Amino acid sequence: MSTFTIFLILIIIVCLLLVLVIMVQNPKGGGLSSSFGGGGNQVVGGVKKTGDFLDKSTWTLATLLIVLILLSNISLKGSYSQADSKLLQGDDTEATIPEAVPEEVPEQLPPATNPADTIN
Repeated sequence: MSTFTIFLILIIIVCLLLVLVIMVQNPKGGGLSSSFGGGGNQVVGGVKKTGDFLDKSTWTLATLLIVLILLSNISLKGSYSQADSKLLQGDDTEATIPEAVPEEVPEQLPPATNPADTIN
């Protein structure tokens, strides 16, 4: 398994987690944060300030997603570094140009028969 494939799997997992964290939030204050005491200092189920946790996790996952995308781009370019053009490398580009043009002109070809003429 290549490093790009590993980064791709990690990016998909982070994206799914990011969607989950964003969907749990409610911009009007009625989401998960309000049910766990987001309206005051009340602690329900041992969770305090769930809204802050969701905000921090959103920013953390978004930053992690950007870093993974940049790293996957670097690993993808690293695996294809040998695929540069020969023109950029400067290796014998003159060898690809033919040395001489043939002076003989081929004889005139016989007239082509039309396939529609042969069908009766």
